[in-house]
Amino acid sequence: MAGLTPKGRHRRIATVVASSLITVLLTAGYVIADIADVAPGLLTVNTAVLQGQPGPRAAIPAGAVAAAKAERDVPINADKANALLDRFAEAEGVGSQYSIAIADQRGSVIAQRNDGTPREPASTLKTLTALAAASSLDMGSTFSTETYLNQPAGGPDTITLKGNGDMLLGRGASDPKHVNGRAGLETLAQQTARGLRQRGISTVALAYDDTLFGAIRAPKDIAQNNPGNIYYAPISSMAVDGGRAWPSGSAPNPDTFDGYPPMSTQPAADTAGLFATLLKRQGIAVKGAPSAASAPAGLSPLASVHSAALSEVMAFMMRHSDNTLAEEFGRLTALKAGRENSPQGAVSAVQEKLKGMGIDLPGLTMADVCGLSPGSQVTASTLAAVQARNLTATGAAAAGEGLSIPGLVGTASDRLDNMNAAGLLRVKTGSLDAVSAMVGNVSRSSGGTLAFAVIVNNPDDMAAAKLAVDTFISELTGL
Repeated sequence: MAGLTPKGRHRRIATVVASSLITVLLTAGYVIADIADVAPGLLTVNTAVLQGQPGPRAAIPAGAVAAAKAERDVPINADKANALLDRFAEAEGVGSQYSIAIADQRGSVIAQRNDGTPREPASTLKTLTALAAASSLDMGSTFSTETYLNQPAGGPDTITLKGNGDMLLGRGASDPKHVNGRAGLETLAQQTARGLRQRGISTVALAYDDTLFGAIRAPKDIAQNNPGNIYYAPISSMAVDGGRAWPSGSAPNPDTFDGYPPMSTQPAADTAGLFATLLKRQGIAVKGAPSAASAPAGLSPLASVHSAALSEVMAFMMRHSDNTLAEEFGRLTALKAGRENSPQGAVSAVQEKLKGMGIDLPGLTMADVCGLSPGSQVTASTLAAVQARNLTATGAAAAGEGLSIPGLVGTASDRLDNMNAAGLLRVKTGSLDAVSAMVGNVSRSSGGTLAFAVIVNNPDDMAAAKLAVDTFISELTGL
């Protein structure tokens, strides 16, 4: 304070002291106001209200896993199996229209009730299609989706988008972590645009080739069980996310989702429309709307993307009970066998393949190959025989790999009745308004395996019948 008089120094000190006291008083006042909830802030004398959070789902405890071949020769106690069937027959809600079979790992029926009576199977019919397709097709192969550049004399440069069966294309970049979206349209657009720029082309017309599956894309009566197009989209040479139109644009996880959004009635045309948009984002002008046309012969693809392996696509189909993909696998089986390129050709090819594998098909009627159309009939003995084949399959293993695991994954994720059965069941569900069915194979807690099938039609109480089925399959592990 050099240069100040004693009087000035005293005045300066008094000013500083007064300012400090005012600051302290103001701060104390604000703290008191905050505590009293008069002023905003973190302090309060009121009881804090904690935000509740939902509890975590119960976890299934891990156990020791020993990798070994299943014991084939552990017999099934027939008396215990029959007692189990008696309990099922007496369960509330089941009614009288049911068929049930328990078979050993070699396919021999150990216990049954009405197993030779054909009944409506709902989606358990997909197990027949899966086994026939997995036994016919190269399940390690992939679907390609390609673009071709055609430069006709006197005409516009034209890109043709050609599908070869991938109905699980993604909207964005190719995604190696998921089955649904493994091949991405955005990646295909980027590759196509790069090839066009290398040739000095900035404007094209766009066509799409959707000729793979001929003219008839749906079983004739499937619409009766497809209200609002939520369970089936016409099979096509290409589609995005199976033709599903999610309100938000896509499912949070492309491979694991619940719900049934509306499905496209023209999947290939919609795919081409999206591809045109993606080309434009890459700086390629597209003249007019995409048009349907066959890909030009004799040209090599300008760009291509590839789906997941057919075995992975089949597993996706089974776990989501995807009717469209089931029909596609049936049609591919028909094409491989040289049968008619139609829904009826798919039915014929599946039946022919199963008969050739030695599976009896008494009373079998297939209105389609996915189980959605009304009118299909199959016996529990046939369904159990298919599951027994899954226990010994080698090249056709894909038919069993996609089965749902109760309590964990697939359409049976909420069907685990007893935690002691966790991890021991592989099943396929079947549900329609008057049908509750389930088929599968079981790792028995005492050793060995078995196959089973249960179909309930027109139950007295659907919810109770469904619960009876869940109880039945969990008790199979103790045989």
